[in-house]
Amino acid sequence: MADQSDVRRIVLSLPETSEAEDHFGFSVPGKGGKRKGLLWAWSERVQPAKPRVPNPRVVAVRVANQHQKDMLIAADPAKFFTEPHYNGFPAVLVRLDAIEIDELEELIADAWRCLASPGLLAAFEKGRNC
Repeated sequence: MADQSDVRRIVLSLPETSEAEDHFGFSVPGKGGKRKGLLWAWSERVQPAKPRVPNPRVVAVRVANQHQKDMLIAADPAKFFTEPHYNGFPAVLVRLDAIEIDELEELIADAWRCLASPGLLAAFEKGRNC
């Protein structure tokens, strides 16, 4: 079982990630130096026609593609899900109280690898192989 403090610790352990100042969200420099969001708190619609409300028990995590998203959801729908707002977007919703820390670490590292700039990714991978 994980929570937002676990997410923060894991994400910020990856090179050049940063946390947003105004919400629970994290980004990494991508190609061209532009920051790309790799993980953020899910905002759910609690009441119809009202603004969405951040849910601290669920995060959206970027994935490589729709196929990976579909595979995660099919493998464990109690842990991974989506909603119409995310249709066609490469991110999966993750219930933090249903995921183990080691699995969350792997999922976040994969998200980071999908978005990090080629130079940052190469430096990270080279450092890991030493």
